[in-house]
Amino acid sequence: MLEQTLTRIEQDMREAPDKGLVANYIPELAQVDPDQFAMSVCLADGQQISCGDSTTDFSLQSVSKAFTLAMALGRFGNGLWGRVGREPTSNAFNSVVDLELAGGRPPNPFVNAGAIVVTDALLAGRSPKETLAEIVQFVKAAIGDEEIYINHEMARSENITGHRNWSLAHFLKSADNLEHDCDLTLGTYFHQCAIEVNCQQLARAGRFLAGLSSDDDMIAKRHVRSINALMMTCGHYNGSGEFAYRVGFPGKSGVSGGILAIVPGIASIAVWAPGLNSFGNSMLGTIALEQLSHAMGWSVFETT
Repeated sequence: MLEQTLTRIEQDMREAPDKGLVANYIPELAQVDPDQFAMSVCLADGQQISCGDSTTDFSLQSVSKAFTLAMALGRFGNGLWGRVGREPTSNAFNSVVDLELAGGRPPNPFVNAGAIVVTDALLAGRSPKETLAEIVQFVKAAIGDEEIYINHEMARSENITGHRNWSLAHFLKSADNLEHDCDLTLGTYFHQCAIEVNCQQLARAGRFLAGLSSDDDMIAKRHVRSINALMMTCGHYNGSGEFAYRVGFPGKSGVSGGILAIVPGIASIAVWAPGLNSFGNSMLGTIALEQLSHAMGWSVFETT
Protein backbone atom coordinates (compact mmCIF):
# COMPACT_ATOMS: atom_id res chain seq x y z
CA MET A 1 0.00 0.00 0.00
CA LEU A 2 2.80 2.45 0.89
CA GLU A 3 4.57 2.03 -2.46
CA GLN A 4 1.34 2.74 -4.37
CA THR A 5 0.65 5.72 -2.12
CA LEU A 6 4.08 7.24 -2.82
CA THR A 7 3.62 6.69 -6.57
CA ARG A 8 0.29 8.50 -6.47
CA ILE A 9 1.68 11.35 -4.37
CA GLU A 10 4.61 11.81 -6.73
CA GLN A 11 2.26 12.01 -9.70
CA ASP A 12 0.12 14.59 -7.92
CA MET A 13 3.16 16.69 -7.04
CA ARG A 14 4.55 16.52 -10.60
CA GLU A 15 1.21 17.80 -11.92
CA ALA A 16 0.77 20.54 -9.31
CA PRO A 17 0.32 23.92 -11.03
CA ASP A 18 1.95 25.86 -8.16
CA LYS A 19 5.27 24.53 -6.89
CA GLY A 20 6.21 27.51 -4.73
CA LEU A 21 9.29 29.70 -5.05
CA VAL A 22 12.90 28.66 -4.47
CA ALA A 23 14.93 30.57 -1.86
CA ASN A 24 16.35 33.09 -4.31
CA TYR A 25 17.98 35.20 -1.56
CA ILE A 26 20.71 32.52 -1.42
CA PRO A 27 22.37 32.52 -4.87
CA GLU A 28 23.20 28.79 -4.87
CA LEU A 29 19.59 27.88 -4.03
CA ALA A 30 18.22 30.31 -6.60
CA GLN A 31 19.67 28.05 -9.32
CA VAL A 32 17.82 24.89 -8.21
CA ASP A 33 15.13 23.48 -10.53
CA PRO A 34 11.78 23.78 -8.69
CA ASP A 35 10.25 20.92 -10.70
CA GLN A 36 12.20 18.30 -8.74
CA PHE A 37 10.45 16.13 -6.16
CA ALA A 38 11.50 13.18 -4.01
CA MET A 39 10.17 11.23 -1.07
CA SER A 40 11.61 8.36 0.96
CA VAL A 41 10.22 6.40 3.90
CA CYS A 42 12.12 4.15 6.32
CA LEU A 43 9.90 1.67 8.18
CA ALA A 44 10.27 -0.21 11.45
CA ASP A 45 10.83 -3.52 9.64
CA GLY A 46 13.90 -2.13 7.87
CA GLN A 47 12.25 -1.44 4.51
CA GLN A 48 12.96 1.79 2.70
CA ILE A 49 10.62 2.88 -0.08
CA SER A 50 11.40 5.90 -2.24
CA CYS A 51 10.09 7.77 -5.25
CA GLY A 52 11.09 10.61 -7.54
CA ASP A 53 14.50 12.30 -7.50
CA SER A 54 15.49 10.48 -4.33
CA THR A 55 19.23 10.22 -5.12
CA THR A 56 19.66 13.91 -6.02
CA ASP A 57 21.73 15.84 -3.48
CA PHE A 58 20.52 18.99 -1.71
CA SER A 59 21.80 20.95 1.27
CA LEU A 60 20.30 20.28 4.69
CA GLN A 61 19.94 23.96 5.54
CA SER A 62 17.76 24.21 8.67
CA VAL A 63 17.09 20.47 8.82
CA SER A 64 20.65 20.35 10.20
CA LYS A 65 19.32 22.05 13.35
CA ALA A 66 17.71 18.80 14.48
CA PHE A 67 21.12 17.08 14.45
CA THR A 68 23.05 19.88 16.15
CA LEU A 69 20.31 20.08 18.80
CA ALA A 70 20.69 16.34 19.40
CA MET A 71 24.44 16.80 19.83
CA ALA A 72 24.02 19.78 22.18
CA LEU A 73 21.47 17.98 24.35
CA GLY A 74 23.80 15.00 24.54
CA ARG A 75 26.63 17.24 25.72
CA PHE A 76 24.85 19.80 27.90
CA GLY A 77 21.49 18.24 28.74
CA ASN A 78 18.97 20.63 30.29
CA GLY A 79 21.72 23.20 30.80
CA LEU A 80 21.19 24.21 27.18
CA TRP A 81 17.79 25.69 28.00
CA GLY A 82 19.36 28.51 29.97
CA ARG A 83 20.47 30.00 26.65
CA VAL A 84 17.52 29.15 24.38
CA GLY A 85 13.80 28.64 24.98
CA ARG A 86 11.31 25.97 23.98
CA GLU A 87 8.38 28.09 22.81
CA PRO A 88 6.89 28.52 19.31
CA THR A 89 7.07 31.90 17.62
CA SER A 90 4.61 33.87 15.52
CA ASN A 91 7.48 35.65 13.78
CA ALA A 92 9.62 34.63 10.80
CA PHE A 93 12.56 32.23 11.22
CA ASN A 94 15.11 35.05 10.89
CA SER A 95 13.26 37.68 12.93
CA VAL A 96 15.06 39.79 15.54
CA VAL A 97 11.81 40.75 17.31
CA ASP A 98 11.75 37.76 19.69
CA LEU A 99 15.37 38.37 20.64
CA GLU A 100 14.66 41.96 21.63
CA LEU A 101 11.60 41.03 23.66
CA ALA A 102 13.45 38.26 25.54
CA GLY A 103 16.69 40.14 26.11
CA GLY A 104 18.76 38.03 23.73
CA ARG A 105 17.39 34.56 24.56
CA PRO A 106 15.95 32.98 21.37
CA PRO A 107 12.45 31.45 21.68
CA ASN A 108 13.50 27.99 20.46
CA PRO A 109 16.48 26.18 18.90
CA PHE A 110 14.95 25.97 15.43
CA VAL A 111 14.67 29.66 14.58
CA ASN A 112 17.94 30.98 13.20
CA ALA A 113 18.95 32.83 16.38
CA GLY A 114 18.36 29.71 18.46
CA ALA A 115 20.31 27.49 16.08
CA ILE A 116 23.20 29.97 16.12
CA VAL A 117 23.27 29.71 19.93
CA VAL A 118 23.26 25.89 19.70
CA THR A 119 26.18 25.97 17.25
CA ASP A 120 28.01 28.41 19.53
CA ALA A 121 27.53 25.96 22.43
CA LEU A 122 28.98 23.11 20.37
CA LEU A 123 32.13 25.19 19.75
CA ALA A 124 33.01 25.16 23.46
CA GLY A 125 36.52 23.74 23.80
CA ARG A 126 36.75 22.97 20.08
CA SER A 127 37.86 24.75 16.93
CA PRO A 128 35.36 25.37 14.11
CA LYS A 129 37.10 22.67 12.05
CA GLU A 130 36.78 20.14 14.88
CA THR A 131 33.16 21.10 15.52
CA LEU A 132 32.20 20.75 11.87
CA ALA A 133 33.94 17.38 11.71
CA GLU A 134 31.88 16.24 14.72
CA ILE A 135 28.63 17.47 13.14
CA VAL A 136 29.38 15.75 9.83
CA GLN A 137 30.37 12.56 11.65
CA PHE A 138 27.12 12.61 13.64
CA VAL A 139 25.11 12.89 10.41
CA LYS A 140 27.19 10.12 8.81
CA ALA A 141 26.57 7.86 11.82
CA ALA A 142 22.83 8.58 11.76
CA ILE A 143 22.64 7.72 8.05
CA GLY A 144 25.13 4.87 8.13
CA ASP A 145 26.99 6.34 5.16
CA GLU A 146 30.51 7.80 5.06
CA GLU A 147 29.93 9.58 1.73
CA ILE A 148 28.53 12.81 3.22
CA TYR A 149 30.15 16.15 2.48
CA ILE A 150 29.83 19.91 2.94
CA ASN A 151 29.12 22.00 -0.16
CA HIS A 152 31.61 24.81 0.41
CA GLU A 153 30.20 26.94 -2.41
CA MET A 154 26.82 26.81 -0.70
CA ALA A 155 28.38 27.85 2.61
CA ARG A 156 30.19 30.71 0.89
CA SER A 157 26.96 31.81 -0.79
CA GLU A 158 25.17 31.94 2.55
CA ASN A 159 28.05 33.76 4.23
CA ILE A 160 28.03 36.51 1.61
CA THR A 161 24.27 37.05 1.59
CA GLY A 162 23.36 36.16 5.20
CA HIS A 163 23.09 39.73 6.46
CA ARG A 164 20.13 38.95 8.72
CA ASN A 165 22.04 36.09 10.34
CA TRP A 166 24.98 38.40 10.93
CA SER A 167 22.66 40.88 12.62
CA LEU A 168 21.22 38.10 14.81
CA ALA A 169 24.71 37.00 15.81
CA HIS A 170 25.75 40.53 16.72
CA PHE A 171 22.57 41.00 18.76
CA LEU A 172 23.25 37.72 20.59
CA LYS A 173 26.82 38.87 21.23
CA SER A 174 25.59 42.19 22.60
CA ALA A 175 23.29 40.28 24.97
CA ASP A 176 26.17 38.05 26.17
CA ASN A 177 24.53 34.97 24.65
CA LEU A 178 27.32 34.22 22.18
CA GLU A 179 30.56 32.94 23.68
CA HIS A 180 32.65 33.00 20.51
CA ASP A 181 33.35 35.64 17.89
CA CYS A 182 30.50 36.11 15.43
CA ASP A 183 32.60 35.05 12.45
CA LEU A 184 33.62 31.76 14.11
CA THR A 185 30.10 30.83 15.15
CA LEU A 186 28.45 31.90 11.90
CA GLY A 187 31.16 30.30 9.78
CA THR A 188 30.44 27.01 11.52
CA TYR A 189 26.68 27.53 11.24
CA PHE A 190 26.77 28.29 7.51
CA HIS A 191 28.87 25.18 6.85
CA GLN A 192 26.59 22.90 8.90
CA CYS A 193 23.64 24.13 6.81
CA ALA A 194 25.61 23.29 3.65
CA ILE A 195 25.94 19.57 4.45
CA GLU A 196 24.58 17.72 1.41
CA VAL A 197 22.39 14.62 1.45
CA ASN A 198 19.81 13.04 -0.79
CA CYS A 199 16.27 12.11 0.18
CA GLN A 200 17.08 8.47 0.86
CA GLN A 201 19.96 9.43 3.12
CA LEU A 202 17.88 11.99 5.01
CA ALA A 203 15.15 9.44 5.71
CA ARG A 204 17.76 7.08 7.13
CA ALA A 205 19.25 9.90 9.21
CA GLY A 206 15.98 10.31 11.08
CA ARG A 207 15.69 6.70 12.21
CA PHE A 208 17.14 7.42 15.66
CA LEU A 209 14.41 10.03 16.21
CA ALA A 210 11.70 7.56 15.19
CA GLY A 211 13.00 4.79 17.45
CA LEU A 212 13.94 2.68 14.43
CA SER A 213 17.71 2.66 14.87
CA SER A 214 19.50 -0.28 16.41
CA ASP A 215 22.20 2.12 17.63
CA ASP A 216 21.12 3.21 21.10
CA ASP A 217 24.29 5.29 21.52
CA MET A 218 23.18 8.08 19.16
CA ILE A 219 21.18 9.97 21.81
CA ALA A 220 19.30 9.27 25.04
CA LYS A 221 15.60 8.52 24.67
CA ARG A 222 14.65 11.50 26.84
CA HIS A 223 16.38 13.79 24.34
CA VAL A 224 14.61 12.09 21.42
CA ARG A 225 11.33 12.93 23.13
CA SER A 226 12.40 16.57 23.52
CA ILE A 227 13.50 16.95 19.90
CA ASN A 228 10.32 15.40 18.52
CA ALA A 229 8.20 17.68 20.71
CA LEU A 230 10.08 20.73 19.48
CA MET A 231 9.83 19.61 15.85
CA MET A 232 6.07 19.37 16.30
CA THR A 233 5.69 22.79 17.90
CA CYS A 234 8.55 24.76 16.32
CA GLY A 235 9.96 22.78 13.37
CA HIS A 236 8.21 24.86 10.73
CA TYR A 237 8.69 28.29 12.28
CA ASN A 238 5.56 30.43 12.28
CA GLY A 239 3.91 27.79 10.09
CA SER A 240 4.32 25.05 12.71
CA GLY A 241 0.71 25.12 13.84
CA GLU A 242 -0.50 24.80 10.25
CA PHE A 243 1.90 21.90 9.64
CA ALA A 244 0.79 20.10 12.82
CA TYR A 245 -2.87 20.58 11.87
CA ARG A 246 -2.45 19.33 8.32
CA VAL A 247 0.21 16.63 8.74
CA GLY A 248 -0.05 15.58 12.37
CA PHE A 249 3.47 14.42 13.17
CA PRO A 250 6.81 16.13 13.94
CA GLY A 251 8.90 17.59 11.14
CA LYS A 252 11.85 19.90 10.56
CA SER A 253 12.09 21.92 7.38
CA GLY A 254 14.88 23.69 5.52
CA VAL A 255 14.86 26.43 2.87
CA SER A 256 16.43 24.07 0.32
CA GLY A 257 12.99 22.38 0.27
CA GLY A 258 13.85 19.41 2.45
CA ILE A 259 11.71 18.17 5.33
CA LEU A 260 12.61 15.44 7.82
CA ALA A 261 9.44 14.04 9.41
CA ILE A 262 9.02 11.48 12.18
CA VAL A 263 6.19 9.08 12.97
CA PRO A 264 7.41 7.70 16.33
CA GLY A 265 7.85 3.95 16.30
CA ILE A 266 6.62 3.70 12.71
CA ALA A 267 8.57 5.69 10.14
CA SER A 268 11.27 8.24 9.35
CA ILE A 269 10.31 10.25 6.28
CA ALA A 270 12.20 12.65 4.05
CA VAL A 271 10.66 14.76 1.33
CA TRP A 272 12.32 17.26 -0.97
CA ALA A 273 10.66 19.81 -3.21
CA PRO A 274 12.67 23.05 -3.64
CA GLY A 275 9.76 25.52 -3.99
CA LEU A 276 8.76 27.19 -0.73
CA ASN A 277 5.51 28.55 0.69
CA SER A 278 5.09 31.90 2.45
CA PHE A 279 6.52 30.49 5.72
CA GLY A 280 9.75 29.37 4.04
CA ASN A 281 8.81 25.68 4.14
CA SER A 282 8.56 23.32 1.17
CA MET A 283 5.16 23.86 -0.44
CA LEU A 284 4.83 20.50 -2.18
CA GLY A 285 6.70 18.75 0.62
CA THR A 286 4.03 19.82 3.08
CA ILE A 287 1.21 18.78 0.75
CA ALA A 288 2.90 15.41 0.12
CA LEU A 289 3.27 14.72 3.84
CA GLU A 290 -0.35 15.70 4.42
CA GLN A 291 -1.46 13.23 1.76
CA LEU A 292 0.79 10.51 3.20
CA SER A 293 -0.50 11.10 6.72
CA HIS A 294 -4.14 10.79 5.65
CA ALA A 295 -3.53 7.77 3.42
CA MET A 296 -1.62 5.82 6.07
CA GLY A 297 -3.43 7.08 9.16
CA TRP A 298 -0.12 8.21 10.65
CA SER A 299 -1.18 11.41 12.40
CA VAL A 300 -0.30 11.21 16.10
CA PHE A 301 -3.73 12.71 16.71
CA GLU A 302 -5.60 9.80 15.10
CA THR A 303 -8.10 8.26 17.55
CA THR A 304 -9.06 5.15 15.56
